[in-house]
Amino acid sequence: MTMSLGAFVLGSPDPTALADFYRALLGWQEAEREPEWVRLKDPERERPSLSFQLETDHVPPTWPQRSGTQQMQAHLDLQVDDLEAETERACALGATLEEHQPQKGVRVLRDPHGHPFCLFLPGA
Repeated sequence: MTMSLGAFVLGSPDPTALADFYRALLGWQEAEREPEWVRLKDPERERPSLSFQLETDHVPPTWPQRSGTQQMQAHLDLQVDDLEAETERACALGATLEEHQPQKGVRVLRDPHGHPFCLFLPGA
């Protein structure tokens, strides 16, 4: 049996808006769009892809995590060549930089709907 990662899915109160943010951030293409579902793909390959589904009751996680709060169950790690420039670009697209940064060579940000994601340098 062969298995591989087909997609990563983020819940959002507005899947199309969140997909537009990640499309601009990653430079990926839209593969499909419906009011409650959007899928993006790398222009060079079909899978894995990044999808967004409607979750009307989405609650962003707390960062850093604290007992008794909404916990982060997953996040995206995005490798970059220039951490400062890509952090600035992500923020210009609508991301926010978190105050707590856990290590050198990594930046924790939140997308416009509150999902944490990390930009990191090779080797970090």
